[in-house]
Amino acid sequence: MSAARSKAVVSLSGGMDSCVCAALAARDFDAYAIHFSYGQRTEARELKAAQAVAAQLGFRDFLHLKTDLFRRIGGSALTDAGIGVPEAPEDGQIGAEIPVTYVPFRNAHFLSAAVSWAEVLGAQRIYIGAVEQDSSGYPDCRPAYYEAFQQLVRRGTKEGDIEIVTPLIHLRKKEIVRIGLELGAPLHLTWSCYSGEETACGVCESCVLRLRAFEEAGAQDRIPYAVRRRGTGRE
Repeated sequence: MSAARSKAVVSLSGGMDSCVCAALAARDFDAYAIHFSYGQRTEARELKAAQAVAAQLGFRDFLHLKTDLFRRIGGSALTDAGIGVPEAPEDGQIGAEIPVTYVPFRNAHFLSAAVSWAEVLGAQRIYIGAVEQDSSGYPDCRPAYYEAFQQLVRRGTKEGDIEIVTPLIHLRKKEIVRIGLELGAPLHLTWSCYSGEETACGVCESCVLRLRAFEEAGAQDRIPYAVRRRGTGRE
């Protein structure tokens, strides 16, 4: 009889990075997904993607949490209808400045809920697919952010032994695609677009970063796009 595996909670957005992160967690742990609907433009599509990924990877449970906090405070193009989602710059320079798609301090809320659930489950790992390289430059995707949050977890939980795991944070997007393909991660089930729910726009920063990653990894992205931008041009 095999020994019981340890548990891990995975913050599963339904995007490409979180899918690869989820595949890594499911390989080594009994994985439990936590997903947040927070009033983002593609809320329904992201939920569908996250549920499909969790099912494909054999997750033990899927906790869907809803909050209107970010919608009510606004300040982000993802949650505020009064702020348009911009196209990625034509020169390809993404991440030089914090964009309007940044949701203020979002990941702290997500991590807090994940830590609470991990304490109840007896899980000692929390996986989150934060990426610093080749990203939009969000401040809550930086290594120092997670190092600081780890100290908070050590001091603010019963046992202080829950570890925040960010296995992708130093990787390039093309490397993430390659790892996902090696793991058999269901990338075709994921959704990254900031604005489209039926067809990915192909021009927002998230779409452009994703398309570039697949192209540089020499792989085909199987989700539908209205436009497929390559490099700094358009197809």
